Amino acid sequence: MSSSTEICTKSVKSKTRRTVLKAGGTLLISIVAPLTSMSARAAQILAVRVWPADDYTRVTLENDTELKATHFLIQNPDRLVVDIEGIELNPTLKELVAKIQSNDPYIKQVRVGQNRPNVVRLVFDLKEQVNPQVFTLDPIGNYKNRLVFDLYPLNPPDPIAVMIQKGEWPTAEPGEIVPPVAQTKPTPTPAQQAPNPPLARVDPKPDNNSRPDNKPESKADKVPTMTRMITIALDPGHGGEDPGAIGRGGNREKDVVLAIAKRLKAKIEQQPNMRVMLTRDADFFVPLGMRVQKARKVQADLFVSIHADAFVTPTARGSSVFALSEKGATSTAARWMANKENAADLIGGVNIKSHDRQLASVLLDLSTTAQINDSMKLASAVLNEIGGINKLHKGSVEQAGFAVLKAPDIPSILIETAFISNPEEEAKLTDNAYQDKMAEAVLTGIKKYFSHNPPLAKNRMT
Repeated sequence: MSSSTEICTKSVKSKTRRTVLKAGGTLLISIVAPLTSMSARAAQILAVRVWPADDYTRVTLENDTELKATHFLIQNPDRLVVDIEGIELNPTLKELVAKIQSNDPYIKQVRVGQNRPNVVRLVFDLKEQVNPQVFTLDPIGNYKNRLVFDLYPLNPPDPIAVMIQKGEWPTAEPGEIVPPVAQTKPTPTPAQQAPNPPLARVDPKPDNNSRPDNKPESKADKVPTMTRMITIALDPGHGGEDPGAIGRGGNREKDVVLAIAKRLKAKIEQQPNMRVMLTRDADFFVPLGMRVQKARKVQADLFVSIHADAFVTPTARGSSVFALSEKGATSTAARWMANKENAADLIGGVNIKSHDRQLASVLLDLSTTAQINDSMKLASAVLNEIGGINKLHKGSVEQAGFAVLKAPDIPSILIETAFISNPEEEAKLTDNAYQDKMAEAVLTGIKKYFSHNPPLAKNRMT
C-alpha cells in the first residue's frame, strides 16, 4: 500500500480544488487557486446612464459591487481621464459611447478601453473645462452599487444672466420699483382688453371724483397693486436618477410633475409683473439643498414644489398641500411623506463628501415663524383652489419637516397633485386637460395669496 494517499474534492460553490496528502501519519492540506479566471471574478457593469443638463452632466455606471476609481484632468484639449479598477471591458460599458448626445453641454465624446488587466480607462473629451466630482453610492431601492461622475462647469454662469439670455427673464431686478403697466405697454383697444383686470397690474391712485356715484372707493373695490417684479420658484420634484413614484401604468412622477410645472410656468409668465425660475427644466437630478439655494439666488418671493404621491395601497387618493413644521409633523402620514421625499438625495445621488452639512443646519436654524406663517397662508389659498378640481386627501394644510421647504426667507409649499399609485389618478395626472386645470388652480391660489399679502419692496438676506 502506498505511503501517501491523494484525495481530490471540489467545492460546489467555489470550484476550489483541495488536495489532502497523508504521509507518515500527518495530514497536509493545500488549497489551490480557483480554476476560474480572474476576469470571471471582476465586477460586472450592469447599466450605464447619462443625464446631460445645463447645470451639469451626470454619468452613472451601475455595477454589482463597489468600484474604485481614480481620475485626472488634461488640458489642450480638455479631457477627463478615469481609471476604474477591478473590471473588464464588457458590452454594457461599451454602450456608454453611444449614449453621449451631440447637444451635451460639457462632453464631446467618450472613449472606452482596457487600459491594463482589470483596469478600464474612460477618456471624456470635453467642450469646456469642468470641475468633476467622482463618487460612489451604496445600493438603495432598485439600484445596485453606482459609480457617479458629475461634470460641473469650472465657471458656472449666473442663473439670472442665463435666463435673460434665453429671453425667459424680465430685466427688472427683484426689489426694483417698476413703472405702471400703462407706461410700459401700448394701451389696448377695447376689443383687446381682458374682461377682468389682472392681479399684478400697477395702477395710479384712483380719482374718487371720477366715480359715477362720487363715493369714496371701498376696500372691496380696490384692486391689489404690485410695485415690483414678483419672482416665483417652481420646483418639479425628483428627476434624473430619481424617478420618484411610479404608477401601475409605468408613468413616472418626475415626468408628470415637470409637465405640470412647465404649464404653470407658462401661465404665470402671462401675468404682468411676474416671472418664474424652474429648479430643473429637464430630466436631471437636483439635490434638495441645491433647490433651496437656487430659489434664494434669484431672491424668489415664493417656492412651490410639485409632486405626485404614492402609497403602499392603490386605494389612496386625493391632493394635498404641505408647509414646513417647526415642532414636528401634524400627522403620521405627513411625517411618512416628508421622510419619503427627504430620501430623494439618497436615491438621486449626492456626493456626501462635498455635501454641505453646515448649510443644511443653517437653513434649519434660520427657518422662522414668520416664514412658516406665510407658507401656511399660501398653502391654504392653493389647497382651496385645488379642491375644486380633485378630491382632497385631507381638507386642511399639513405640516412636516420637508428639507426642500427650509428656505428661511421664502414662503414655501409642497403640493402633492394626486396619487400616481392610484390607477384612476394616474390617468388624470397624464391627461393634458387635468394638468392644465391643476396649473390654473395653483396660479389662482397664488394670486389670491398675493391679493391679501402684497409683496414688499425689501432687501433679503443673500
